[in-house]
Amino acid sequence: MHHLLKYSLLFILLALLACQPADKSPKSFTLADVPQVAPFDELDALATNDWWNRPTTDIINMKVNRDSVIAFGIYTVSNETLKISAQLYPLYPDEDRKVRLELKRNGQWEEVAAQQLNDLGWMTTFRLENWDDTQQVPYRLRHGGKAAFEGLIRANPKDKSEIVLAGLSCNSNKDRGLRENYVRNIGHQDPDLLFFAGDQSYDHLQHTAAWLKFGLQFRELFRDRPCITIPDDHDIGQGNLWGEGGKKATVHAGHDGGYFYHPEYVKMVERAQTSHLPDPYDPTPVQQGIGVYYTHLNWGGVDFAIIEDRKFKSGPFGKIPQQGPRPDHIRNPDYDPQSVDVEGLSLLGERQLKFLEDWGKSGNSAFRAILSQTGFCGGAHLHGKQDNRLHADMDSNGWPQTGRRKALERIRAANAVHIAGDQHLATLIQHGIEEHGDGPWAFVVPAIVNDYYSRWWWPLDEELQQTKPYHPELPWTGDFLDGFHNKISVHAYANPDADSEGAGYGLVRFDKAKGKVTFECWPRYANVQEASARQFPGWPKTITLNSEE
Repeated sequence: MHHLLKYSLLFILLALLACQPADKSPKSFTLADVPQVAPFDELDALATNDWWNRPTTDIINMKVNRDSVIAFGIYTVSNETLKISAQLYPLYPDEDRKVRLELKRNGQWEEVAAQQLNDLGWMTTFRLENWDDTQQVPYRLRHGGKAAFEGLIRANPKDKSEIVLAGLSCNSNKDRGLRENYVRNIGHQDPDLLFFAGDQSYDHLQHTAAWLKFGLQFRELFRDRPCITIPDDHDIGQGNLWGEGGKKATVHAGHDGGYFYHPEYVKMVERAQTSHLPDPYDPTPVQQGIGVYYTHLNWGGVDFAIIEDRKFKSGPFGKIPQQGPRPDHIRNPDYDPQSVDVEGLSLLGERQLKFLEDWGKSGNSAFRAILSQTGFCGGAHLHGKQDNRLHADMDSNGWPQTGRRKALERIRAANAVHIAGDQHLATLIQHGIEEHGDGPWAFVVPAIVNDYYSRWWWPLDEELQQTKPYHPELPWTGDFLDGFHNKISVHAYANPDADSEGAGYGLVRFDKAKGKVTFECWPRYANVQEASARQFPGWPKTITLNSEE
């Protein structure tokens, strides 16, 4: 009798299971089932087409539980408009492509929008106008029945006397681990705004996987505060980028100008990293239909211009005399700097120069800051290794000199500071336009991970224009000419032989009450919760705009 009962129950259970709709095994899908086939080959293969057939990657596990398919959300608020992007892991062909945005008001979750995903990049962006930025509001992104990601839309800190921005760059894949030190330190310092200046991805051909990894590393910081992210050359698959208005590059090095990889891949990268930024100043696409994102964000009474200092820049190949093994590297210290500043070269392009002019004249913000990928001078001498000295590097925005001068004149007219990344070398420099010290201040923040192509500030003695250094621990500070004969005053630098191999992050404090800006530079492995924590030598540095304290 006992056995009969056992078998009867088993039969009933099997019958019930047979009546349930079975989930289709991923192995049974084919490319014909994919709703949106990628228009490019060998790009983003871990996340496109029949992605589930790809081998396991050391970047990130793409085959997550289906209640975890929402990886993160990232947002900005500016001029009473909220823009928030939802980033998902790849979905199987039969899964719903709809993402829902919910807000928590009066203790209850309310769905306010639902949108379709783009299978190229697996993300979508919500845009809500007439946003009341005086209130903090919890948000929730949802997919299906269980997947969710929660965060907080902060209130605009316009009444705070000090606004703090954290700046980071260069998230090298030489270290695949999480970024616990950064999350702990920056979370403790609690900035009002985050800025990632580029190279969030170093997996050139696998942006979606690397972007998901970046999100897992830093999402605890940006789930509840505004975050600006802009792509740089490695993000779009190139070691260097001279965008030249979006044209097609003919060589992977890109030194002839333009983008080497498929324009839809470039657009996918920019969509993932910039869709949550405020609407662009002028959305007209460049060549190949590639979009633009240069814009500004007003937060806490500080107006941040976000520019693209790669997209319109001329490529050096065929335009200037080559004086090294590469078209972009000058090794001849006796060359004439004017020989490379030829007519017709572009840096920011006329469109962005007009934007900066208009931006600098508008509004009544207490402070203005320019955010871009890289610095506007040759701020490094040794590249990659200590025996690789370059006299001048075309990848820096010290070239072309005329384009640099036009950019700095507009930044100076706006009374703005400049914050950037890219160089794997933290520097604090005041630019000179006509004379040393008459231009804007610029802070290039250190690399997040600095064991990939490190750089050193290591000038030759004859390059120094004054003999007394600005800082006793930093002998190579003072007034210099860079390799393009641009005037620069170097106040601080953090070479790779410094703490944490020169890796770390920057903080910029805008003290609206006192009219001052303070630049801070923290090593990666410092613990700011301890009283003994120290910044890199030369920092902090406090300035009153256009003058030194």
